[in-house]
Amino acid sequence: MDLGLTGRTAIVCAASKGLGRACALALAREGVALVITGRDVDRLRATAADIANQTGVSVRPAAGDITTPEGRDAALSLLPDPDILINNAGGPPPGDFRDFTDEIWHAALNANMLAPIAMIRAVIDPMIGRKFGRIVNITSGSVKSPIATLGLSNGARAGLTGFVGGLARQVAKHNVTINNLLPGPFLTDRLRANAAATGRPAEEEIAARAAANPAGRIGDPDEFGAMAAFMCSAQAGYLVGQNVLLDGGAFNSTM
Repeated sequence: MDLGLTGRTAIVCAASKGLGRACALALAREGVALVITGRDVDRLRATAADIANQTGVSVRPAAGDITTPEGRDAALSLLPDPDILINNAGGPPPGDFRDFTDEIWHAALNANMLAPIAMIRAVIDPMIGRKFGRIVNITSGSVKSPIATLGLSNGARAGLTGFVGGLARQVAKHNVTINNLLPGPFLTDRLRANAAATGRPAEEEIAARAAANPAGRIGDPDEFGAMAAFMCSAQAGYLVGQNVLLDGGAFNSTM
């Protein structure tokens, strides 16, 4: 399927590795010119060069922390009016909510709710003016099925989800869509770190999670990137304000 994205432009946040990188690569394969962000300058530049070499499209790195005004300015100075925005930021740490200070809560809300909203605010009016825009927020399967030890993520991402649900329906008539893509377990550095935090060998924990998943495995980031690319496609203009769960069937529900 031709996704109708050749010649489009995108900002992909936190794209030097993991799911963000997978989204950037999938879009580049469809002919989308990119600005990608990340905090690790060397890794970000290496990722940009690798994606450009694989696909032949322009990939410009914007080094910085996307959860800060300076990081957002770095990306938007290179591409102030993208056709596509992939919002992404590292998830907050697990823990017992009794141990979370106001400072910790504010950091989680900033990274996983307020920063994505700031990026949406910066790009949405040009999208409306062009009558084309695609915004995909990478959130978490915990939005649908909360994980007790991920209270910071549950709360902050649910807040973003609620905000998007209202805004998406205001801008859909302009062919601007806003949707959320909810990952379950994917083979990323974050999954490995969370597995190691259980106190058992990380590979053993990952294998156990794979065996417990209805799909019998952990997700491949390339699968995630492909879904994100479709959600950004010309054919996805009727997909509005949805939470697309990609978890191998781990969330058990008929609705």
